[in-house]
Amino acid sequence: MAELPSNIVGFPASIRRSSLTIYDPIQIGDPKLWIPAPELQELLDSKLAGMSLAGLALRTRSKVVKQRICELLGYPVPKSFKRTQPRFPGQCFDTYIQKSNNLQIWNEELSSIRRYVLIRVSDADTITRVKVVTGDALAPLDTTGTLTQKHQARCIPSAHTAELVSSQDTEPIRPFVSTKANLSRAIGPTEHPTSRKLLPISSVFKKLKKLIGKSFVDTGRDQERNRGAALHRLCCESLGYQNYLDDGQFPDIRHQLIEIKLQTAATIDLGLVCPDSTEPLDVPQIQNTQILHRDVRYAVFYEKPMATR
Repeated sequence: MAELPSNIVGFPASIRRSSLTIYDPIQIGDPKLWIPAPELQELLDSKLAGMSLAGLALRTRSKVVKQRICELLGYPVPKSFKRTQPRFPGQCFDTYIQKSNNLQIWNEELSSIRRYVLIRVSDADTITRVKVVTGDALAPLDTTGTLTQKHQARCIPSAHTAELVSSQDTEPIRPFVSTKANLSRAIGPTEHPTSRKLLPISSVFKKLKKLIGKSFVDTGRDQERNRGAALHRLCCESLGYQNYLDDGQFPDIRHQLIEIKLQTAATIDLGLVCPDSTEPLDVPQIQNTQILHRDVRYAVFYEKPMATR
């Protein structure tokens, strides 16, 4: 088993020293105590994979897994787990042990800031994989409309082929943007945003508007998802990244706080996240400043379907 990076190992150590319990609140983005979703996934996937749950009743299985998660994250194991929502309030996540792809969330709506720890179990009752997603990543998969009320917006394009709607970034992130940010040196688009590595929204606009007129071909049955992935890749290339990565989390290009929307109509599906939301984004604070959902930049592209013969 590969060793975890030092930045991930540091979280359980800090939590252990803090003497916090899973029920004690932690400010989202706290650089020492709050474990962002990508790091939480890597930690749990690395340490839970291979764990056997064979012979355990369903309720006992759930308890054993939660006890192990407490140990891995540096929390003391409670004598009994309270029936809170979510079950791990301090890190704002719930656990779901699954043998199938049919995730069922009972008696509550999805939350954009809650994390959902999905633990895949084999037919032999062995944990094979752990995936951590936020509510806004799960929302597009809810085709029933019963889990949540999703936000929508209507975009009214101007006569121009490209339009910068907001000339400046939100005030909280202005001190951290730089026109000299070189994205070719970044590890990838799924990195967390950091000071002076964020391009201003005007620079982002200048780079992305060069994609007007670009075309791409569908490659598979899920055409909508494939087109979105193709556009995501083009955006990463246009911004200057040397590699393309997509972990399915919000926003699409976390390193630049950019969410990409591909449209064939004026109605924009926003999922759980409203662009003016003051809820905190699941990224580390930047110089003690918590990034909010309203600080995210949106790149909206209109697609013209190719004529068919």
